[in-house]
Amino acid sequence: MGEIDPMLVELHIEDLALIERATLTFEEGFGVITGETGAGKSLLIDALELLLGRRARTGLVRKGAKRARVEGRFLIDPVGYGSQVVAWLGEHLPTALEDWQDEGGEGDLELILTRTVATGKGSQAHVNHRPVTQKMQRELAALLVEIHGQNDQQRLFDPSEQLRLLDAFGDLGDNLAGYRERRGRWLRLAERLERFATEEAERLQREDLVRFQLAELEETQEAAAHKEDWLGERGRLRHAEELGTDLSRMVQGLFEDDGCALEAVQRAVKQLENWVDRVRDVQAPLEALTEASAYLEDAAGQVTSLAEEVEYDPGRLEYLEGALAAVERLERKYGTDAPGLLERVDALREELEQLDAGPGGEAALREEVEKAYAGTQQAAARLTQARKKLVKRLRNEVQASLGQLGLNAASFDVAWTQHPAAADASLAEQRRHLTSHGQEGVEFLLAANPGESEAPLRQVASGGEMARVMLALRGALAVRLSTPTLIFDEVDTGVGGRVGPEVGEHLARLAQHHQVLCVTHLPAIAARAGGHLKVEKAVEGGRTITRVRPLRGKDREMEIADMIAGGGDQRTALAEARRLLRQS
Repeated sequence: MGEIDPMLVELHIEDLALIERATLTFEEGFGVITGETGAGKSLLIDALELLLGRRARTGLVRKGAKRARVEGRFLIDPVGYGSQVVAWLGEHLPTALEDWQDEGGEGDLELILTRTVATGKGSQAHVNHRPVTQKMQRELAALLVEIHGQNDQQRLFDPSEQLRLLDAFGDLGDNLAGYRERRGRWLRLAERLERFATEEAERLQREDLVRFQLAELEETQEAAAHKEDWLGERGRLRHAEELGTDLSRMVQGLFEDDGCALEAVQRAVKQLENWVDRVRDVQAPLEALTEASAYLEDAAGQVTSLAEEVEYDPGRLEYLEGALAAVERLERKYGTDAPGLLERVDALREELEQLDAGPGGEAALREEVEKAYAGTQQAAARLTQARKKLVKRLRNEVQASLGQLGLNAASFDVAWTQHPAAADASLAEQRRHLTSHGQEGVEFLLAANPGESEAPLRQVASGGEMARVMLALRGALAVRLSTPTLIFDEVDTGVGGRVGPEVGEHLARLAQHHQVLCVTHLPAIAARAGGHLKVEKAVEGGRTITRVRPLRGKDREMEIADMIAGGGDQRTALAEARRLLRQS
């Protein structure tokens, strides 16, 4: 599609006023729409305005129908200007990208905008067959289509759009990007400085808390590390006297007294040993008693050792009770077990080390902010200087175009607004001074007639006159990063035959960067276009209907001849139509 990215390729209309059903196909470049007065050309503009989210006026639904429906199909190259459309969809309507992304996100994105108006029931909006609000459809459609001749649809009236186009006119994208990068760094540092006092207070509070927690955990660190061993020791100390008595009796009864258990087992072993050679069945019990004797001897040693260790120590018991109680309290406080408390000690020590390092000095950070602010001001000044150089060139080009388009008396200018921030300005004031677009604003001004004061575009002229003003501006600002489809409604109002070819030439040049559609009555403009649609009215079955059909070859010659002389059968008019088409 060359330098034209998104493009309206099809418009389908059902039951809209006099149009019962129509499907219009469009190509890139310059196309015109012609037809007799009252044939219904304005209905095509109405249909497009519905897609742009305009409030549906009464009487749009065809008599006898329940609803009117308009559907526009766009093909969007995701590279170039189309990337802005894809980015908008990704942020506001990601579901509209699902089908395209499922296919790999390659090739053109097909975007279908639909508006349905039901009698007495309001309207509905859809994007890729998914319901959306009219506001959302209006925002999306404004990225795709711009209608000149209806003031409420023109993005070019917006000062921010004018500034963006001025930058595109002078190819200042790199300048603006460099400025925004410096501004972003300055704002990050400035906001960090603003948070410094609060963050420092929060850091000190956190440091106090970490120190306190670390101190109480370190006091119980040894007890937490030996908790299981100390629990056993505490149990022995708590019952030392009673346990010692029982163990002593146990040692005597099992191992020391005459006829104790160990002696009885050992005696039984000796008796069975006397029988083992004579009675084979004795072997199994002998082995079992021999093993039992070994176990009893081992148990004797363990019980004796334990009995010797059991000693009542009230001081040690008091210490263990306190230490283990402290561990259990901290386990409940921190919601963990003893190993978890030890891990928390390590974590708190690491955090305290980081807190002690601090965030750096406030004075050093303030110096960084001042340097970044100065760098941002310098970048803004360079951007300002570059823009000022553009203004005179833009003014001259638009002024020359206005003269060629029959608006010799009109005067165009660019208003410049700049509000420097005071040296001691707050961050909020500095931010208002150095916006994301720079330190200035612009607004396009026009005086449509001699003796009138120049005023913002949105306040002066209208209809075809304003359409020609917009044509002059769009011609000077014919850049790719701009609304891709431009529609000029009655651009030739008040234009005579002398100026008509100039208007056609401007539209054709504009179509090198945009898809341009023009509703016209002038044959010179119609002949200059690459595509031609004719709107005509007919009566069928006692009802008036409006049809739209593409014109080619002889049909197109006849239509242009009819526009010249009111009758395509006139030789002179037909010859002139052929001449105009040959010239184009």
